[in-house]
Amino acid sequence: MENTTAFVVLAAAFAFASAVIGGTMAQGKAASVALEGIARNPAAAEKLQTPMILALALIESLVLFGFGIAFLILQKAA
Repeated sequence: MENTTAFVVLAAAFAFASAVIGGTMAQGKAASVALEGIARNPAAAEKLQTPMILALALIESLVLFGFGIAFLILQKAA
């Protein structure tokens, strides 16, 4: 039974790590593209700000889902 617990904990760590890595890469790319668009056309800053914040919030929600899945996986180990 000990080996199963170790694999469950490893699965939870992998789920959370992949969610965090993917989320940070996506947020970095989204912010980079939005800032590049604002730099090219400063008049569009107001039009880009709301969709950028919405996109960042949705990306962060995926990271939170990954955290929730990792938490549920860890509950199986207990």
